[in-house]
Amino acid sequence: MKPQELRALCLSFNAVVEDFPFNPETSVFKVLGKMFALTNLGARPLTVNLKCDPEDAVRLRTEHEELIVPGWHMNKRHWNTVTADGALPDAVLRELVEDSYDLVVAGLPRAERLRLDRP
Repeated sequence: MKPQELRALCLSFNAVVEDFPFNPETSVFKVLGKMFALTNLGARPLTVNLKCDPEDAVRLRTEHEELIVPGWHMNKRHWNTVTADGALPDAVLRELVEDSYDLVVAGLPRAERLRLDRP
């Protein structure tokens, strides 16, 4: 996946904003203030930190040993660093990004989740 495709994918979800709280190179994608993806779109190889269910995180790391590792500078139980340089199928990467977004949304207060459902 190309950097601009990853950025477009992250921004395609409801109520997502791109923020740069750490430095100008690190894109942080948030839904209602909660981070679900973190990446340096200019880095090679392109990687992205994504939130993940702890059990799924371990399984994914086993299935994709070189491409999915514990989250760099993140809670290793809940975050994975995913290499997005094309070795991992784009469909799998899209699913991981969507799962990260959904996991963060599920943790939002009910009123905020309902706001996301409105047009």
